[in-house]
Amino acid sequence: MIVIDRERLAELPLLTLAAPAIRDAYIAVTDGRANLPPVGYLPLPGRNADCHIKYGYIEGDPIFVVKIASGFYDNPAKGLPSSNGMMVAVSSETGDVVAVLDDKGLLTDLRTGIGGAIATMALWRKDARRVGIVGTGTQARIQIQALAALAGRPLRFTVWGRSMERANAVLADLAELDLSIAATTDLETLCRQSDAIVTTTPSKEPLIRSDWIAPGTHVTAMGADAPAKQELDIALVARADRLVVDLAEQCLDHGELSAAARAGLIGVDRCVALGAILSGAAEGRRSDRDITIADLTGIATQDIAIARTVLDELGLLGRAQGTTA
Repeated sequence: MIVIDRERLAELPLLTLAAPAIRDAYIAVTDGRANLPPVGYLPLPGRNADCHIKYGYIEGDPIFVVKIASGFYDNPAKGLPSSNGMMVAVSSETGDVVAVLDDKGLLTDLRTGIGGAIATMALWRKDARRVGIVGTGTQARIQIQALAALAGRPLRFTVWGRSMERANAVLADLAELDLSIAATTDLETLCRQSDAIVTTTPSKEPLIRSDWIAPGTHVTAMGADAPAKQELDIALVARADRLVVDLAEQCLDHGELSAAARAGLIGVDRCVALGAILSGAAEGRRSDRDITIADLTGIATQDIAIARTVLDELGLLGRAQGTTA
């Protein structure tokens, strides 16, 4: 069995390398190629932590993937990353384990960042330049890196944190990228001045009010991936002109849209699949005054896509087909 450690994985330029595969991962959900069993979710409330088990298969792929991903949200105060985990790539031809990607959460972080950037770019206005990042954790940093790598145009980022110390730490970590980034603790002003907003916190109460969001703004909500998490006012969700989801049943059950759904403000009829927009089967933004929201809860096809990209880049896909030692 081959085990690939985080250090080796970190050497690969996955933000750009995996983007086409992750884009296709969303489309696979809507064109019938994806097999996605329900997500396993283990809450650890006494630890302020949780664990997800995601697994799936894309028809025709040489592998399927089983992933364990944990979030321990008190870890940053201990000087540790909040996310951890691993992916197991299994041959869809023979059932043999092709490789264990001992990424300690890196691949999940990267595929989430790439997915967020893909959704944001699919739904923001063509003239969008000002991007507000809500949060100061790992995902805030990766959302900035992914958008900067994939947007193809200069962007101006503003990072909101509960303290300037945390917000400035993001700027310091990304200083070598030579990006236009500012820090703030004024969330209302950030929202009012941003063309696109990406939320990345594990908040359990809404942070962003409806009246802060101007017509034409796009919001990509990344933080709510488990019951009780919420970053947006449900009035904003109900008011939006377009609600886009990676997987409607997940988003309405435990994603950002779930609070508005429980309140009876929205239903599945309001949800448009991101994959359908990316493939051209459905319309995304319809005018420059539309308020658009993308709720991304994470789907196993993203894990398959980035694992396949890694194995291909390292010359290991042949093992999945039994053609190499």
